[in-house]
Order: sequence, then structure tokens, then C-alpha cells
Amino acid sequence: MKLAFSTLGVPGMPLPDVLRLATAHGYHGVELRTHAEEPVHPGLGPAERAEVAAEFKGSGVEILGLAGYARVAAPGDDEPVLAEIRALLDLARDLGAPYIRVFPGGDLDVQTPEEADATAARRLGTAAEYANDLGVRILLETHDSHRTAADAMRVLGLVGHLQVGALWDVMHTWLGGEQPSETYAALSPHLGYVQVKDIASAEDTTPLPLGAGVLPLAECVEVLSRHNWDGWLCWEYEKRWYESAAPLPDLLQAGREHLGRLLNDSA
Repeated sequence: MKLAFSTLGVPGMPLPDVLRLATAHGYHGVELRTHAEEPVHPGLGPAERAEVAAEFKGSGVEILGLAGYARVAAPGDDEPVLAEIRALLDLARDLGAPYIRVFPGGDLDVQTPEEADATAARRLGTAAEYANDLGVRILLETHDSHRTAADAMRVLGLVGHLQVGALWDVMHTWLGGEQPSETYAALSPHLGYVQVKDIASAEDTTPLPLGAGVLPLAECVEVLSRHNWDGWLCWEYEKRWYESAAPLPDLLQAGREHLGRLLNDSA
């Protein structure tokens, strides 16, 4: 498995500094939080996009994916959501990123679960054709209204398109009560990559160093290894949402070493 970290953990950090961190601490790739607050977002022009792609190529670090914020199950008109997805897909193509991340974002106060599933599937099915033309894959994260693999699979089963897959966020499936073996069994035919993290408890989701909390990271890695899965583990440290959390740069070396131990143990 290859290791990456998300720029959610280093909010607003210039790309050269992100790439220096990745190379210094032995990470193979970076997931780019794609938002107007960040150096990389859909508002970049062609020259800026080419510069970003060249910076990554020159560093030997891969762009794992673009973590966007489109909410595919959200109530409302389809077109604004589809336009947001298309903009992310265009950016991914220009940067050479294989994946974009979307959220479910259903509102079960105003939608039935069936309505949220159908809305998400309709939009993802439409976007899949565009994604296919660009050679970029759309990944639905286990998150918010669809936090478990069972929830995500209700949508992916309706879509039925290879260009639409799943992103396994290990915190949300754990909070949803799923065992790692159950999550993997459901998502494995669709799995793009896995986001790892750690927290103190279900009530306190402040990010912690990997291995310092309660999430079943060893079990997740063991399940993946047992099935010879050879994709990406991406550390999503949510510093942007928790200002009091320790700075990620100080934790990256120990985090990579912890993941390395889990991989060795599972092998």
C-alpha cells in the first residue's frame, strides 16, 4: 500500500512546503483539499494548473485525489451540483489526479432515505459519463447521511458505473457501527482508497496522532492486507476544523512509521 496525507491537515500551506513535507517524511502522495481557501481549487487558470502539475511531477510526489465538497444527495436542483462535479473533474484531468471526492450530503429531515439515495444515484450516474471521458473516477465518501458502507452501497448499487466508486473514511464507518471486515466486504469492488485517522472517542472527534485513539486502524489494515489490496492509505488529519489540534507537520514522521508497523504486522 502507498501512503498519503491530506492537506486538510495543513490549511492554506503553499504547495512547495506541502511537497517538502511529503518527501521529507516518506509519503508517496498527497490528497488536495480543493477549496477556495487553498492553493488548489477550480478557479485556477490553465497556466496555474500546469504549474501545479509540474511541481508535483518535479517532486516525485503523486496527487492522490481532489477532495471536493459537492453533496450529491442534497435536496435541490441537480445542475448546480453537476456543475460543481464537472469543475472538479476538469481540474483533476488537468492536474493528472485519478480521483475526486464527493460527499453524500443528504438531509434526512426533508428527504426519505430512498429519496436521498435516488438523488445521489441520478447525479452520479449523469456525472459518470463525463468522468469516463476525462479518465477520472468519482469517489463517494462514507460520510454524513451515508456514513457506512451499507449506506454508500445503496447508492453505488443504483449507479452501477465503474467510473463511480467509494472512499472509505474509517472514522465514519466506525461511528456507524460497522466492523472493518463488513465495510471492506461491501466496498471492495468499488474501493478507490482509504482515509485513516484517529480520535479519542465517539464524543470527541478532535484529531489525534495515528495510534493514539480508539479507531480500529490495525484491523482495517489487516483486512486490506489479507485481501491483497494494494491501494492508498491517506491520513486525513482534520486540523482545519480543530484549531487546538497539534500541528500535523510535527506528527507526519511518527504517523508514517505507525502505518509502516501496521503494514508489517499485517503481512
